[in-house]
Amino acid sequence: MSSSEPQVVESSFVAPSEATPRKGLWLSPLDLDLANRGHTPTVYFYRCNDDAAAYFFDVAKLKEAMAMALVAFYPLAGRLDVDYDGRIEISCNGEGALFVVARSDRTVDDFNDFNPSPELRRLFVPHVEPLSIILAVQVTFLKCGGVALGTALHHAATDAMSAFHFFQTWSAFSRDGNSAAVELPCHDRTLLRPRSPPVVHPDALSVFYPKVILSESPDRPMASRVFTISKDQVAFLKRGLCGGASTFCAVSALVWQCTCVIRQLPPDAETRISFWAHVRRSVRPPLPDRFFGNALVALFAAGAARDIASEALESVAGRIRGAIGRMDDELVRSVIDYYELAEMDSQPPKGILPETELRMVSWLGMPVYDADFGWGKPCVMSRAESIPGGYVYLMNDGNNDAIRVLMCMEAACIKEFERLLYAKL
Repeated sequence: MSSSEPQVVESSFVAPSEATPRKGLWLSPLDLDLANRGHTPTVYFYRCNDDAAAYFFDVAKLKEAMAMALVAFYPLAGRLDVDYDGRIEISCNGEGALFVVARSDRTVDDFNDFNPSPELRRLFVPHVEPLSIILAVQVTFLKCGGVALGTALHHAATDAMSAFHFFQTWSAFSRDGNSAAVELPCHDRTLLRPRSPPVVHPDALSVFYPKVILSESPDRPMASRVFTISKDQVAFLKRGLCGGASTFCAVSALVWQCTCVIRQLPPDAETRISFWAHVRRSVRPPLPDRFFGNALVALFAAGAARDIASEALESVAGRIRGAIGRMDDELVRSVIDYYELAEMDSQPPKGILPETELRMVSWLGMPVYDADFGWGKPCVMSRAESIPGGYVYLMNDGNNDAIRVLMCMEAACIKEFERLLYAKL
């Protein structure tokens, strides 16, 4: 593989193609809780077919489509700012999204495993400067004729569900022009405002996971791998092993149990699995279908290590399902009030999770592969940056309904984890 860096051909800003509201956009406590995570780096890889070679990923067309999409998604063309109280907000000023064009002597096949890494981010995700820019993209033309589309979207502005709504819309305008079917986003984040006065229900903290505590631990070298669970294996896991559990509950239970076994935790140690749950349908009244922002609450399930390692997988999945089942309007409102009362940490979390912890991030069921700009769907989409130890990302495979499990754990354990994972399937 060549070691040379991509050559930047062009760097510019794309502003909305029509006039948009000029105002400060208030951010909810759920937005502010995620603001310290900065920009989420992702990368889409596209292979070029011979028919499209002459105009594959036409830059002018992509810019025109983005300008059209930013009319409805105008906060993404703004900048992070602070209001008169010192609270972070989005200044909707129409300055535009950063758009970078580059060329590289790499090929799609140089990245067969598509394992997130610092290299993947460095090569294909644009450097964002200043950090107040909310959206940045980089189109990198590869030696093989393919394209890597790298994106950086600030977490203060949007969660994954809203982010993919934008990428769906941008790609639809590129593919279909003015005839594109567009579902307009709802930007009213006051739907997730705190109560007055804020109040945290005592039961909320029994399933709400308020803050990830990471620690540096140089004696535990970490490694990340992508494990693919086939469509048939997923079906067997859900129906045969987990009693009809959802895909998320079933796969999370399998990962949690295998991790507990491999790590050989003390039998009485409490082990926890935490995960983001969408609140759009849990609050009353429910949020609009196309609510644009962060609508996530971190929940957890727990148990003694001996139980998680030995009980039937259906029971482990039931613990996770039970935590999800307790999320209602009161819990969500308590979480919002908790963050409103808490001191927000401005520093991004660093380090790794304790051995007793796992954190699941699910992109399952999201339109990850709908980003067809007119030249076909991506062959793969992935997070572009390494994840901390103890984190697990779940993503659909674009081609065959399989599940991709991106896992970062102790390097000494990962081969045995792989063996046990597939042995159970």
